[in-house]
Amino acid sequence: MAKVGIVMGSDSDMPVMAKAAEILEKFGIEYEMTIISAHREPDVFYDYAKTAEEKGFKLIIAGAGKAAHLPGMCAAIFPMPVIGIPMKTSDLGGVDSLYSIVQMPTGIPVATVAINGGANAGILAAKILATSDAALLQKVKDYSVELKEQVEAKDAKLQKEGYKAFL
Repeated sequence: MAKVGIVMGSDSDMPVMAKAAEILEKFGIEYEMTIISAHREPDVFYDYAKTAEEKGFKLIIAGAGKAAHLPGMCAAIFPMPVIGIPMKTSDLGGVDSLYSIVQMPTGIPVATVAINGGANAGILAAKILATSDAALLQKVKDYSVELKEQVEAKDAKLQKEGYKAFL
């Protein structure tokens, strides 16, 4: 049974949403990914959000661009956490999406990551789920150590080979 729902309004969002899925896979978290337009398929969207809890979802990651209603509408219907990913847009660079997601009214919160922040949405989902899963918490801690080691390796390369090694 899926633990995380990943939903996007368009297949053009797939490269960003795939990063969230890759992180969930890294942590061994089950997910279900789907494309639903809140504006073009309101009945399908409503059914998705209304039945997400029954499907075993513990949270939803929702990506959207421009008006970006998908995350907020998920949060209005689904009783557990929703993480919104604002998509970069050609019109306003994603600021429109960011404002639409982050400026939710009191009582309908959406945790919001950076524009095109698919990986961070996956990491945040893992951290939320880790609050009640000791094995997952250890994986999150191990991931933090991996990130630290990556930075240390890059600095060691810089100290050994100089900045031209990165050009």
